[in-house]
Amino acid sequence: MSDRMTAMMEQEGNPMGAEMKSFGNAVAYYSRNMPWTLFNHVKGSLTPEEVDAAIDFYEQRGRRFEFQLAPGITDGQTLRRLAERGYYQSGFHVSMYAELDAMRDASIRNESLSAARMEAGEMSTYAEIHCLGTGLPLSGAGHVGENNRILHVRPGWHYLLGRYEGMPASAGVMFARGDVASCTFAATLPDMRNRGLHTALLQARITLAKELACKMIVAQCAYGSASHRNMETVGMRIGMTRATWSKL
Repeated sequence: MSDRMTAMMEQEGNPMGAEMKSFGNAVAYYSRNMPWTLFNHVKGSLTPEEVDAAIDFYEQRGRRFEFQLAPGITDGQTLRRLAERGYYQSGFHVSMYAELDAMRDASIRNESLSAARMEAGEMSTYAEIHCLGTGLPLSGAGHVGENNRILHVRPGWHYLLGRYEGMPASAGVMFARGDVASCTFAATLPDMRNRGLHTALLQARITLAKELACKMIVAQCAYGSASHRNMETVGMRIGMTRATWSKL
């Protein structure tokens, strides 16, 4: 996430109004022109005082946001302060992982499915799939395309398109640094779901991560979702369950 935001901030004039600010062991991410919580949230561990400082950071910018808290680094005092400030636990999110050396063959066996690296000229296709697959209005495709265009050529970022019978139907992104690869995003067109496209993208990224000499692959998903089941199908398991805290 920090590399994504850094890429936005390095654009001439910072057109997305991206900012990052540290609060102890936590980082707050903010984008003026992209109001979604993907770009407006806090990750990490905070003291009660740092909770107050983070809330002030977003209130000064007039932006709703969320806290993304991991078990083991969040204590009861911090949770109490969040409740006192009008926040509540609004959901769970799962971090999945697998050691690549122990994973079985990840080849795609369905002849109707394929997944391959995306070409630079296919970014508009990616942006459309991204918006339609996540419920965003197509009016936001321009922002999505521009934000991801700068990542597509940035070291460590890898974009793939999934196709069903040759037609683009899904998209997936992976970020690799050192010996760890992270599946950062995936979406499938609503009318093309339940055909194995998400699993095919996972398998393709596992293969790519091995080619890049990574030792571990990680991913995130909603707890108990179809994505969660697909990740377990390809051999991934739960590393932790993250709590999402939102404003009442």
